[in-house]
Amino acid sequence: MRARILLLAAIVALMGAAPALADVRSEARAQVEFGIAVAQRGLWKEALYRWERATEIDPTYAAAYNNLAVAYEQLGDFEKARSAYEKALEIEPNNLTIRQNYDLFKEINDRKIRGSDR
Repeated sequence: MRARILLLAAIVALMGAAPALADVRSEARAQVEFGIAVAQRGLWKEALYRWERATEIDPTYAAAYNNLAVAYEQLGDFEKARSAYEKALEIEPNNLTIRQNYDLFKEINDRKIRGSDR
């Protein structure tokens, strides 16, 4: 009987958490969308701030890490870009868009590194 009550309590708690998780993702998504809007106007530092904020709000939001990586690339911080892409892929390893962005980043970045070694 006690186990059944505990199970019921756990189910009720999870049902109550679902709207909270949706609110978190919604808030993070709003930050991502705002970041896209300002990036389109060339305001990369503001976009970076918004996408960093989105990852703080929802650390499981792969698209926010992908956008964050793009901003780091734009601002020339390639180590942070690599880390953000890797985090995005850790969260969503089968996301084709993130995979393509990361592969392109590596190709361009590795070419620059090889060119500077000469």
